[in-house]
Order: sequence, then C-alpha cells, then structure tokens
Amino acid sequence: MGGARVRTVWTAVTGTTGFVVGLLPHVLHHVAPVLGAAFLTGAVGTASFGALGLVATIPMLNRLHRRFNSWWAPALALALFLGAFLISTFVLGPRISGALDPPTPAPSEPAGPIEHDGHHPTGS
Repeated sequence: MGGARVRTVWTAVTGTTGFVVGLLPHVLHHVAPVLGAAFLTGAVGTASFGALGLVATIPMLNRLHRRFNSWWAPALALALFLGAFLISTFVLGPRISGALDPPTPAPSEPAGPIEHDGHHPTGS
C-alpha cells in the first residue's frame, strides 16, 4: 500500500511540474513588460523555451521507451512536440502578434504646394 501512495504523490508532482512548465511561457510574458519584451521575445526566447520544453519531456520519453520497449514511441512523441512547437512559433505566434498583417502605408505628401497665405486676412 505504501508504494501506491508514493506513486500517487510522484504522479501528482510530475503532473504539477508539467502543468507549470507548460504554462510558464504564457505566464512569463505577463510578468513585466520589460521582461517580456526584452528577454522572452525573438530568437533567444524561442530557443530558450524550446530547450526547456525538450528537457521537460525527457522523463516522459523515458517512460514511453520503457513501456513500449522501443524508441519508436518516444521518437513519435518528440516529433509531435516539435511539430506543435514549430506551428506555435511560426504560425500562431505571428498571427496573434500581428506580425503577418500588411504594414500600414505612410501618409502621403500633398501633391501641390500648400497655400499658406490664402487663409490669412489681408491688410495690416
């Protein structure tokens, strides 16, 4: 009976850790505008969270290897993780941030000279 409790506690701990690590990228960009804009955007933030996600999947990949006694299941899970990460990074992220929207054109200059004196009263 003691082994079942330890397993239950361990499952709760690893589940909570997975939840926190999965939620971390979303929550951290709300922490502070400077932190979110300076550190977590661009290639550095993308690579950091990609590496963090990969490290976080190692226990799951090991469990899949032990369960199926093959590297096919972990390889498939890793391919799915990579696909979800790439879609999130290169498709969903730019759509949400507006990076794919066409740029707004700059206001155009007037075609002819501006008649400045035309609206001033004459005489004085």
